[in-house]
Amino acid sequence: MIQAHDSVIVLTLGRLLIPLVQLFGLYVLFFGQYGPGGGFVGGVIFGASMILSILIFGPSASYSKVAKKVVHGDGLGLLIFAGVGGLCLIGGGEFLNYAALEIPGLEVASRRYVGIMLTQIGVAVDVAVTVISIVFSLSSNDEDSHA
Repeated sequence: MIQAHDSVIVLTLGRLLIPLVQLFGLYVLFFGQYGPGGGFVGGVIFGASMILSILIFGPSASYSKVAKKVVHGDGLGLLIFAGVGGLCLIGGGEFLNYAALEIPGLEVASRRYVGIMLTQIGVAVDVAVTVISIVFSLSSNDEDSHA
């Protein structure tokens, strides 16, 4: 079982560092098409920041309760990804052909950008949920599984 850390320095640095890591994860997610990054890397960084909060503050702290709620969002990323692909099919194109997205008032280039962003958000959500659920699975102290 993971216990909260008792060092004042670690707790203070955690309160300062975790929001910065999450902000960087969002940056990597939204600007990944211009350089290295995207949905997978952004999801890993965001998930790692939540794991850091679990390790520093413990699983019962208010920082970690967000991570526990994120785990309940399993499948949401797949729903977003498949939903965008389905909307492309409904628009008359192929699966994930973002030019076929029917978004009123947007040109083809803007529709492609919105489609790519939505699929990358879906990937990031699923990756973050998977990373956090692995940590919760490894940290559980289920006595029945060890007997």
